[in-house]
Amino acid sequence: MRIAITGSIATDHLMTFPGRFTDQLVAGKIDSVSLSFLVDTLEIRRGGIAANIAFGMARLGLRPILVGAVGADFDDYRSWLERSGVDTASVHVSEMNHTSRFLCTTDTDHNQIASFYAGAMSEARNIELGPVAERVGTLDLVIISPNDPEAMLRHTSECRERGIPFAADPSQQLARMDGAEIRQLLDGACFLFTNEYETALTEQKTGWSEDEVLARVEVRVTTMGQKGARIDRTGEPSLTVPAVQVERPADPTGGGDAFRAGFLSALAWGLPLERSAQLGNMIAVHALETVGPQEYELKPGLLLDRFAAAYGDAATADIAAHL
Repeated sequence: MRIAITGSIATDHLMTFPGRFTDQLVAGKIDSVSLSFLVDTLEIRRGGIAANIAFGMARLGLRPILVGAVGADFDDYRSWLERSGVDTASVHVSEMNHTSRFLCTTDTDHNQIASFYAGAMSEARNIELGPVAERVGTLDLVIISPNDPEAMLRHTSECRERGIPFAADPSQQLARMDGAEIRQLLDGACFLFTNEYETALTEQKTGWSEDEVLARVEVRVTTMGQKGARIDRTGEPSLTVPAVQVERPADPTGGGDAFRAGFLSALAWGLPLERSAQLGNMIAVHALETVGPQEYELKPGLLLDRFAAAYGDAATADIAAHL
């Protein structure tokens, strides 16, 4: 199964604040916040949602196709991804802009305040999926993850025109896009990925009810943190897949991307939705227990032992056949 991951490719600047953001907010002054946080640590890591998803899939033995825009400073990052198993031949290199930057501060409650500099990502709107499909033979699924908004809409439209199945994963860009754009992004998607807050925001901004959203997508996947993940389909009861317990929480950055990597990998192996969500939860835990969204290791023996403890031997046998 050939899966293309479109979206952001970035360098993450991850900082930690030894306190709680909420303790710094003054009642009655929320409309004029002016805060500066003295942070304790700074970690500079490889990131970007599309790159994180592709990395996780490659760690599971697949060869995902990364599609996005970067700067001339991408050489070392490209080498890392290629050595990890990611196909980067369809990544566009800007002649003018630097690779995107993600700056994020995390407090002791794992709340986050972040900023994102687009840089070269703004040129992703110029990328055509047709040449990507021709280069690899065909595309079985395209993931439309957070990116330049015009690029997201263009890729979605091209998938419809070419009859390529696609998954909508708008996440952070829901705040930037208006209702009409979000409706265009998810209408006809095979999968819609959001977290709980984004699920509510999607319905608020589109004006569609839960049932109306489900009428426009085949499968709706909602990640719920410690509560696991929920899978919804029209005419089917909701399926809730419990999370794997996080043993050593380190950094929440990239947890959702890792979930998608596990989910999509199991899907590519032909496994059912429940197994896909279970593997997604497992890979997410590995990311949450590591600082940096591409720093975790997946050791098959340890992964399967932990998977068996969480989901049982029968589920583990399904996964083990592909590792």
